[in-house]
Amino acid sequence: MAGLDDPFRIDELRASIMGKPALRHFYRATYLKFLACLERCPEQGGVLELGTGGGFAKSLIPSLITSDVIAYEGIDTVADATRLPFHDQSLRMICMVNVFHHIPDVERFLREAERCLVPGGRIFITDQNLGLFSLPILKYFHHEGFDASCTAWRFDSSGPLSGANGALAWLVFRRDKARLAELFPGLRVERVVTHTPILYWLSGGLKRWSLAPSPLLPLLVGLDGFLNRLGSRMGSFLDIEMSKEAP
Repeated sequence: MAGLDDPFRIDELRASIMGKPALRHFYRATYLKFLACLERCPEQGGVLELGTGGGFAKSLIPSLITSDVIAYEGIDTVADATRLPFHDQSLRMICMVNVFHHIPDVERFLREAERCLVPGGRIFITDQNLGLFSLPILKYFHHEGFDASCTAWRFDSSGPLSGANGALAWLVFRRDKARLAELFPGLRVERVVTHTPILYWLSGGLKRWSLAPSPLLPLLVGLDGFLNRLGSRMGSFLDIEMSKEAP
C-alpha cells in the first residue's frame, strides 16, 4: 500500500470510494449537498473543491474546479487551502469533504476563503464531529492525529494527509463558535448539522475493508437515519455552511 502522502495512491483512493457501496453513498449524499448549497450562491464566480483526492464530485457538478494539495493525476489544479491560487472575489463557492481536519492553519484558510469569495459566496464543509460513536474511534482507534483540548486552530503538519487533528471542525464550529464570530465577522455561519452516526465507519472509509456489503446498504442507511434522529450527539459528521457578508 502506498504511503498516505504518495501522489501515486490515487488509484487506490478512487477504488475505495467507487468500490464500496456505503462509502460511495456517503460521498454522493455529500455532493448533492454541495449542489444544494450552490443553488444558494451568486451566479458569478468559480466553484472550488478542496482536497478532491479520489472523489467524483465533478460528475455531478461539471463546472467544479477540482483541487488537491497533492498533485494527483486528473485534478484541475494543485491548491494549498492556506494559500489559494485564485484572484480576489473570483469564487462563489468553496466546498470540501473530510479535508478540514487536515488544514494546518484554520485562520489562514478562512482569511484566504474570505478573500477569494464574492459577496454572498459560500463555504460548505463536511467533516468529523465528536459524537457518541466517533469520539472513541477518533481518539483511540483512528490513524490520524486527535487533540480536542488544544486552544489553537493549527497544528504542525507532518504531511498533506498524514497531518491532521480529527477534532478540528468540532473545535472551531462547536466549542469556539464565539471566537469564530469575533475573528471573522464577515463570514456568517448559516448552519451546522450533524449526521451519519455509523455508516461511514462501517464502510471502512478509505481502508481496504468494509462491514457494509451492498445487500445490507438500504438497512444500514435506514439505521443510520434512525440513530441520527435520536439527537445531535449521535452524528459522527458535521455539515457547516458559511456565507460571506456583503461589504
